[in-house]
Amino acid sequence: MATKPPTGRYAMVQGLEAWVETASGSYALSCQRYAPDVVHPDGNQRLVDFEPDPWPRWIFGLEGRTQIEQELLVPYGRPAAVLSWRLRGPRRGARLFVRLLFSGRDVHALHHENPSFRFDPETRPGALAWRPYDGLPEVAVYSNAEYRHDPRWYRNFLYQEGRARGLDYIEDLASPGVLAWDLTSSRAVLMLAADTPAAEGPGSGSPVPFEGGERAQACLERLRAAERRRRGRFPTRLHRSADAYIVRRGAGKTIVAGYPWFTDWGRDTFISLRGLCLATGRLDEARAILLEWAGTVSQGMLPNRFVEEGEGPEFNSVDASLWYVIAVHDFLEASERAGRRVPPRARKKLLGAVEAILSSYAAGTRYGIRLDRDGLLAAGEPGVQLTWMDAKVGDWVVTPRIGKPVEVEALWLNALRIGGASSARWNEVFERGLRSFGERFWNDSLGCLHDVVDPDHREGAADPSFRPNQIFAVGGLPLALVEGERAARIVEAVERRLLTPLGLRSLAPGEPGYQGRYEGGVLERDGAYHQGTVWPWLMGPFVEAWVRVRGGSAEAKREARERFIAPLLRHLDQAGIGHVSEIADGDPPHTPRGCPFQAWSLGELLRLEYRVLVGVGPAEEPAREAGSGAQFLAEVS
Repeated sequence: MATKPPTGRYAMVQGLEAWVETASGSYALSCQRYAPDVVHPDGNQRLVDFEPDPWPRWIFGLEGRTQIEQELLVPYGRPAAVLSWRLRGPRRGARLFVRLLFSGRDVHALHHENPSFRFDPETRPGALAWRPYDGLPEVAVYSNAEYRHDPRWYRNFLYQEGRARGLDYIEDLASPGVLAWDLTSSRAVLMLAADTPAAEGPGSGSPVPFEGGERAQACLERLRAAERRRRGRFPTRLHRSADAYIVRRGAGKTIVAGYPWFTDWGRDTFISLRGLCLATGRLDEARAILLEWAGTVSQGMLPNRFVEEGEGPEFNSVDASLWYVIAVHDFLEASERAGRRVPPRARKKLLGAVEAILSSYAAGTRYGIRLDRDGLLAAGEPGVQLTWMDAKVGDWVVTPRIGKPVEVEALWLNALRIGGASSARWNEVFERGLRSFGERFWNDSLGCLHDVVDPDHREGAADPSFRPNQIFAVGGLPLALVEGERAARIVEAVERRLLTPLGLRSLAPGEPGYQGRYEGGVLERDGAYHQGTVWPWLMGPFVEAWVRVRGGSAEAKREARERFIAPLLRHLDQAGIGHVSEIADGDPPHTPRGCPFQAWSLGELLRLEYRVLVGVGPAEEPAREAGSGAQFLAEVS
C-alpha cells in the first residue's frame, strides 16, 4: 500500500498458509519456498484449475471429488484485498484454516525475526486489527471466522527472483494466529484493509466498510457486483489494464511507471500518457496529470523521479521536459478533435510550462543542456545519465551519450515546432536545427542515422552505434524529421537488425558491448539494460514509422497489426497478465524480464491500436466514463 500515493509504499501482509481438514485428512491449499530450496507444504499439487478473469480464481481438488474454490478480489481504489473460499462437490464436513503472514516493511526491504513485532491484535466488532510497528499503517482483518491466537515466526522464506537478481532473498514473517471456518455452512470471507492518516476521501485509499458474520458475505457480493459493473464499462481489456496506472498525486493525478517497484517517473509519465489517457479518451485525467506536473518545472527541467521525503526530486533527464511538450501538444490536439474545451487558465498554465522549458533549454540549464549554434541541443557531462538509456552503477554511467543524442534532437525539434505556434521566435531556431539534423546525422555508408553527434562534446565527431533511438526521426512524434528514401532505409535497417516479437533491441547484435541476456546481479543487469535488451515501448515509434514509409495505407496498417501487434497481444497472457513487460532478452526466445506491468509498454500498444492503426480513438464520452473511479467508489461506499 502507498501511505503517500504514489510513494511511501509498504508491504504489510506477504501471504498466507491455508489448509482444509476433512474426515479423510488434512490438505494444504498453499505452498512456500524456504531456504535452501525446499517447497512446503504441497498445496500446489492440488491445484486443478486457474482463471484470471474477472479476478483470480483457483480450484483445488481433494479426495472424493471435493473441491475448494478460492478467489481474490482487490476493490478499486482501496488498500484492501478480499479472499473467499467455498466448498464445491459433495457437502462433506470441511473446516478451513488460514494463517496470515505479516511483515511491515518498505517494499524495497526484507523483514526478519525481531522482538519488536506486535502479535497481539486490537479486538473490534467484527474485526481484528494489527499495527506491527510504530509509524506503519494498521491492518484490519474483517471476516466471518473464529480466531485463535497462536503467535509464531515463519523463517527463511526464499525469493527466487530476488536471488536471481543479486538482491537479498531470505525473509522471516510473523503469524499472530489461526482463522477458522466451517465451509459446510457458509462461504469463508476474509478481508484485509490497511488504514493510514493519508487515506482520506473517495479514491484515496479508505478501507471498505465491512463487518463480520453474515454481513461479510453480503459485503463480498456487493463488492463483486460493483467490480463487475466497473470492468464492464471498459471497451477492451487494454483499456481496463490502463486504468491501473493512473493514480493520485497530491490533489492531482499522475501515472505509475510500473508495478511492483516503480513510482511515477517524469519521462515515463509523458510517454505513457499519450496511450493510457489520450488514445483511450481520458482527457480530463490527462489534463489533471499535465497540470500537476506543470508546477514542478525547475530551470526548464521536470523531475525524472521523486525520491524519499526530505531529499527532493531528481532533475537528471534531458528528455522528460521535451516529452512533456509533446504530451501537451497531443492533449490539446485530442481535445480539439473531441470538441472538448480546455479552460483558459489550464491552457495558459500548460503553454506557460512549454515556454519555460524552451526558454531555459535555449539559454542553458543544468548538466550542460543548452542550445548550440547549429540549432541543435547539446547536453551532458561526465557522471550523469540524462537520456532514457539511463543505467548507472555507482559512478559508472553505462551509456553516457554525452553530446547530441538523436532522439533528443528529434524531441527538441518537435518541441520547437510546437512552441513556434505560440511564439514565432522559435521558428528560426527550428529551421536552423532541422537543416543541421539532416546534414549531421545521416550515415550514408550504413543507410541509417548516427546515435550521437558531437559525442563528449567533440565537435564534428559521431557515434555510429546502431541503436533504436534513430526511429524517432521517422515515427513516434508529431513531426517526422526524415522522409522519403532515407526514412525507408532507416526503417528497413531497424527492422532487420533490432526488431523482435516483443519490441526493439537497444543495441544491434554484433555491435561492441552487445548483451543478449538480461540476467545476473545488479552490475550485470544494469550493464545489459540498454546494450541489447528488448524494449516493448519502442514498438510504438517503430510501427508508426513502418506504416508511415508505406504511405499509411489500409493494407500497411493491416499487415502491421498482423506482424507486429499480434505478438504483443499474445504476450498479455505470458508475464504480467493483461499487461506488457518492461523489457525482454535480446536473444531468442526473448524471455520477458524486468517489471511485468509497465506503463509505457502498455501505453504505446494502446496508442498504436487507437491512434496509429485506427486513426482515431474511441468515443470520448464512453471512454471517459469507463475510466472514472469516482462513480464506482460512490456505488460501493
